[in-house]
Amino acid sequence: MIVRQFLQWQRTASAAERADATSALARAYLYSDLSPDDRAAAEGALLMLLDDPSPLVRASLAQALASSKQAPPTVILALAGDQPEIAAHVLEHSPLLVDADLVDAAATFGPPAQLAIASRLALPRAVSAAIAEVGSPEACLVLIENASAEIALFSLDRIVERFGHLGAIREAMLARPDLPVHTRQGLVAKLSQTLAGFVTARAWLAEDRAQRMAKEACEKATVILAAVSPGHEIRPLVSHLRESGQLTAGLVLRALLSGNVELFVQALAELSDIPHMRVSALVHDKRGTGFRALYRRAGLPESTYPAFSEAIEAMREVGFVGNPRGATNLKRRMVERVLTRCAEQSLGDLEPLLTLLRRFAAEAAREEARMFCDDLVANDAITPPYEPARAAA
Repeated sequence: MIVRQFLQWQRTASAAERADATSALARAYLYSDLSPDDRAAAEGALLMLLDDPSPLVRASLAQALASSKQAPPTVILALAGDQPEIAAHVLEHSPLLVDADLVDAAATFGPPAQLAIASRLALPRAVSAAIAEVGSPEACLVLIENASAEIALFSLDRIVERFGHLGAIREAMLARPDLPVHTRQGLVAKLSQTLAGFVTARAWLAEDRAQRMAKEACEKATVILAAVSPGHEIRPLVSHLRESGQLTAGLVLRALLSGNVELFVQALAELSDIPHMRVSALVHDKRGTGFRALYRRAGLPESTYPAFSEAIEAMREVGFVGNPRGATNLKRRMVERVLTRCAEQSLGDLEPLLTLLRRFAAEAAREEARMFCDDLVANDAITPPYEPARAAA
């Protein structure tokens, strides 16, 4: 009887009045002790309200029903496909929507729906993957910042691939404590590409020079990331570098000349398809008989072999031991030794290698000077100032 009166009344009521009454009817359906007949009649009225011409009425219906498990599934599905501002509330809150519903909505309903879905509590991995694959930058940012969302590592990599050039995405990604080192390296690579494109577009540097500087900066950051990361993350990092075309002879040589033996060994194991333990034994073998064969198996350029050979020999003489600063920067003495020995040889065209080694030497010298100055400033901070009067006394 009450539902019948409601249906008769709503034909002449204003949109605002209908919206208020719709909210009351929806709450009565969810929380009142209705008889089976009255519940069926109320559900029919809710279905009919889906056709109300005023979005105020449908929005009121969505807000009243969205968070309840007792809402009519048919009504929820219809509201999820309504206008964006109406559907968003249902897509964000309704527990009745299954993964398939959310994935379909993310693919077909556009950015507002994607934002709402990315904001859901305890978002499943499958839905997160859909947002990572087709979502807008804003939706992906919301997803990254959603602490309760389950996000697979490949989804994070996909977001980096699509939007790693955006500063907000990079900042949110780097704030995640669960971000693996290979994904962080992907962000570094995206940043270097973005900066190179920026300075080239402004005509501040020639394109080839900007690209070279960006590449070297990315390789330096990669070696640092590898040095400060747990050992179990180095192999995935090296695989990522190879898949993305970044595992070059220059990067591998930089790792070796920085004293990062583990990154160097993992790189050779990846390139040669030889087990890590076997590669490590060949690198550390003082006789050095198997390293050349390993080098060739890895497919590295023959022109750079003298630098690798000399660096390996230098490390065998001093021992494969790190220093307190870690294997993050080029070792100046080693770089200069390798440069000197390679410059003395006349085998083949070594000029590109010598050019690279000269840049390494300059970088190592500057880094050493920077650390020396930092140490001086740190010592001054803890040393009391000299007072002539007290010294004379």
